[in-house]
Amino acid sequence: MNIGQFLSIFISSIFICNVILSRFLGLCSFVAISKQTKPALAMSLAVVFVTTVSSILTWFIYQFLLIPFNLQYLRTIAFILVIATFVQFVEMVIRKIAPPLYRFFGIYLPLITVNCAVLGGGSFKY
Repeated sequence: MNIGQFLSIFISSIFICNVILSRFLGLCSFVAISKQTKPALAMSLAVVFVTTVSSILTWFIYQFLLIPFNLQYLRTIAFILVIATFVQFVEMVIRKIAPPLYRFFGIYLPLITVNCAVLGGGSFKY
C-alpha cells in the first residue's frame, strides 16, 4: 500500500465513514468529555478499543456460535454482554493505571456500555 492510498483511507475514515458524523451515534460521551483535551483523548481511545475488540469478538461469536446453533435471535444480547465485559475491563485498567483520569471520567466511563456507537459497531449485519 502506498502513502496515497493510506492517506485516502485515513481522510475518508475521518470525514466520510466516521460513525459520529455519518450515523450520529455516540454523541453523549463525545459532548460530555470534550471540554478538555486529555480526557477527551483518553475517552476516545477507550471507545475505540472497546469498539474494535468487541466488534472482532462479536463477529466470532456470531459466525461460530450463534449461526451454527441457529441462535441468531440472541445476537443483540450476546453483543451487549461482550461490550459490557470489555467496558468493565477498560474501567479496571484505567482505575489501576490512571486514578485521576478514572475520577475525572466519573459516570461517563461506564456509559460506554450503553453507547450507541459501540453497539452499532458491534452489531452491523454480517
